[in-house]
Amino acid sequence: MLDLKRTPLFDTHQSLGAKCVDFGGWEMPVQYEAIVAEHQAVRNAAGIFDISHMGEIMVGGAHASDFLDHSLTNQASSLVVGGAQYSLMCNALGGVIDDLYVYRIAEEVFLLIINASRIEEDISQLQSLVEEYGKDRTVNVVNESDQLSAVAVQGPNVDLFVNKLFSMKGLIRIDKPSELLKNQIDVFTFEGNDVYVANTGYTGERGFEFVGPNEIIVVLWDRLMELGRPHGLRPAGLGARDTLRMEMGYPLYGHELDESVTPLEAGLGYFVNLDKPFHGREKLSDIKQCGVKRRNLAFQMSGKSPPPRQGYPVSVNAVPVGFVTSGTQSPSLRNGIGMALINEPHAKIGNKIEIEIRGRHFPAVLKAKPLYVKS
Repeated sequence: MLDLKRTPLFDTHQSLGAKCVDFGGWEMPVQYEAIVAEHQAVRNAAGIFDISHMGEIMVGGAHASDFLDHSLTNQASSLVVGGAQYSLMCNALGGVIDDLYVYRIAEEVFLLIINASRIEEDISQLQSLVEEYGKDRTVNVVNESDQLSAVAVQGPNVDLFVNKLFSMKGLIRIDKPSELLKNQIDVFTFEGNDVYVANTGYTGERGFEFVGPNEIIVVLWDRLMELGRPHGLRPAGLGARDTLRMEMGYPLYGHELDESVTPLEAGLGYFVNLDKPFHGREKLSDIKQCGVKRRNLAFQMSGKSPPPRQGYPVSVNAVPVGFVTSGTQSPSLRNGIGMALINEPHAKIGNKIEIEIRGRHFPAVLKAKPLYVKS
């Protein structure tokens, strides 16, 4: 792993006994003690994740909002300052270059949080679109990924301690983090630096993501652990992050999404605004008019089985109809779950399928997302 990148929190992970793996070129903690325990901590109390491997891009200038409308599927110009939205960047054929979050942190400044494995591709695409769109317009695209780090705190107990992290009010609109609504962001001062705090996450639980300079992220993590430990906060790795997001049906780039899969096939049409021009719109409009030929749906195994995994074949009455894009053993539902790309006309919620696991066929049912719903 000598050639892998490491976040500023790597030594912290080692001190906590983390097992680290290669994740998109980064040496990241997959688990500390046990994936299931970390998963349940997030569902029932709180978990803290290092997400410093994610990329950060600043897009600013007088025409930044129009440029992002031109570059992404969702409508960034509709965001108020302090607002956020999920969006996608597509190629000319409608395939997904990346899925990302857009935060409007000032009237003419946006923060994009992108996937670690797609930083170079995203920057290349945005710079190309600046040349295409930006003539006689003011747009600046700056890659801040090497300067910024991030942690996420997720779970029902986060509001019990998160406000104690900051002594001053937010700089945009609210006094304390717990006042942030879903998909809102504010800026707080920590150790003399600006830290972006967003009510967003990848687990289906209430929680916050903190983005700040590399040099303060270890102190921020340690302070959160100190404040949260009495409320059940524990470190959680990529393993729990994966099981949590699969229970919610959230896509992961390289699994549900890639440059050969469109947002419409991935079930993300809600985040595609075909009423405005954007890169890939013409192809996606044609696909919508003609109808997609395959769809990504969640599934749940009908009985006991080995865990389903990415790439496993899916069939109906012995006829191949698709393949698993993500799969796991769900700690909350206590059986196998996942997502699969299924050919039409078989891609219907409620349809029975079979998944080939280790040479045997196991029954499953296509279900609506999310699979896990809190009681």
